[in-house]
Amino acid sequence: MTTIFRLDSSIRLEGSTSRAVADTLEAAIIEAEGSDTAVVRRDVGLDPVAADVWATSAFAGFVPEADWSPEQAAARKVSAELADEVVDADVLIIATSLYNFGVSQHLKNWVDLLIADPRFAPGTETIKGKPAFLVVARGGGYGEGTPRAGWDHATGWIRRVLEDVWGLDLDVIETELTLAEVTPQMAGLRDLAREQLAESHEAARAGGRSVTLKLRTAA
Repeated sequence: MTTIFRLDSSIRLEGSTSRAVADTLEAAIIEAEGSDTAVVRRDVGLDPVAADVWATSAFAGFVPEADWSPEQAAARKVSAELADEVVDADVLIIATSLYNFGVSQHLKNWVDLLIADPRFAPGTETIKGKPAFLVVARGGGYGEGTPRAGWDHATGWIRRVLEDVWGLDLDVIETELTLAEVTPQMAGLRDLAREQLAESHEAARAGGRSVTLKLRTAA
């Protein structure tokens, strides 16, 4: 049986592009892998981990376990539970949005808590080579030649962690102009936005179909 770990960090439920593309990807993986595929979900956008847990967990790493306070023990337990979800999965889906030109605070908190677990510290290879997908949604346009080229300060950092720190076999599906439909100033970009969204869903379907081969190769 294949287990998918899916993390959503959009603060929207209805109308979220990252969630919609991730839905398509998840469905394609299940179709390829079989109906008995399990999906473990972590929604840090709508159900975030408390912001102070990471600091408590991180500082516990400098104290012998026997001397942990109850708060430190509880925080380390949260880190371990989050890490277990990723370790136990065969495929990862990380869906996120660009907020204020940077990383979602909820996604950053999740990454920090995983790194607080010894299995995910820099230099470890706990999930090296595991197939993973990063689904990114951006409200505007940030490509070369656009007025805000280079203003996406999130995607590069997320890729650095997923690819270079944790060694995942990562595919990235990016959708831009997601606010065109609701922003009058972007009305002229709506056709392009629809094309990009359709391309992202097709990339998600193709990516989902590729998982079976990746899992067999890894095995």
